[in-house]
Amino acid sequence: MEWANDKSKGGVLAHLERLETQMSRSCKNLEDPPRETAESDLGTKIHKLRCLRDKLRAEVKQRQARIKASTANAEPDQTLEISEQEAVGGKEENMKAILQAYRFTGLSGKRTSRGVCVCISTAFEGNLLDSYFVDLVIQKPLRIHHHSVPVFIPLEEISAKYLQTNIQHFLFCLCEYLNAYAGRKYQADQLQRDFAAFLAGPLQRNSLCNLLSFTYKVEPQGRSFPFCARLLYKDLTTTLPTDVTITYQGTDASSTSWEEQRASHENLFFTKPLYQVFTSFARNGERLDMSLVS
Repeated sequence: MEWANDKSKGGVLAHLERLETQMSRSCKNLEDPPRETAESDLGTKIHKLRCLRDKLRAEVKQRQARIKASTANAEPDQTLEISEQEAVGGKEENMKAILQAYRFTGLSGKRTSRGVCVCISTAFEGNLLDSYFVDLVIQKPLRIHHHSVPVFIPLEEISAKYLQTNIQHFLFCLCEYLNAYAGRKYQADQLQRDFAAFLAGPLQRNSLCNLLSFTYKVEPQGRSFPFCARLLYKDLTTTLPTDVTITYQGTDASSTSWEEQRASHENLFFTKPLYQVFTSFARNGERLDMSLVS
């Protein structure tokens, strides 16, 4: 009877569809939890995540506070050491820039494990002469580890004035002293080597070559009376004398003519290098090349 009634309402197929729909609804109700349960689980997760977030924020703040406290309580020596290292690094970079910019002046250098080794090449009148080096330790304070500067050059005095405050001025001041010394020495060597025939006796000089004393004649083969010269270089950064004394020996010559020659000789020694003065003597004998005086 039921089957007949169902059949009358739509047939067997319709009845089967209704049964399938009812079964699907039942399964879905069994699988899906109630909405209240799902919302409760989600709220629990959110609460846990918020607690974890708050915990992490607190740890970050504590760590920042510890770092700030340790920085504020750092020992003065540590802070000073950092600033000193920065200062030394700046001086090293400054030294490199100086050596690169002023290489044409005779300064050159190279890096070392301690700092930098500076080479100072000297010259006079276009002639390359001796070279000297200064090995600098780049630290605070700057110091000279080793050098080849002659002992009679006032290196300690120059260092005390400029090494810690102005490296550039220290190097150029040292260059002035070394170039002037090399120039004076070169002139004295030339006088002994190339104009020995004019000298009546040995050339006397001190280590700095800032005091020269010699006796000479303007006519090597003649009978002229010899002159005695004393050249003093008070300024150790120059290659020309600051004080010249010329005297002549003999009483047979006219005092007026010999005094004129003596004065002319003094003017020459004041204004020209030694080799130019004696070149004039060799070329003109007693008649001086007065163009050299001007």
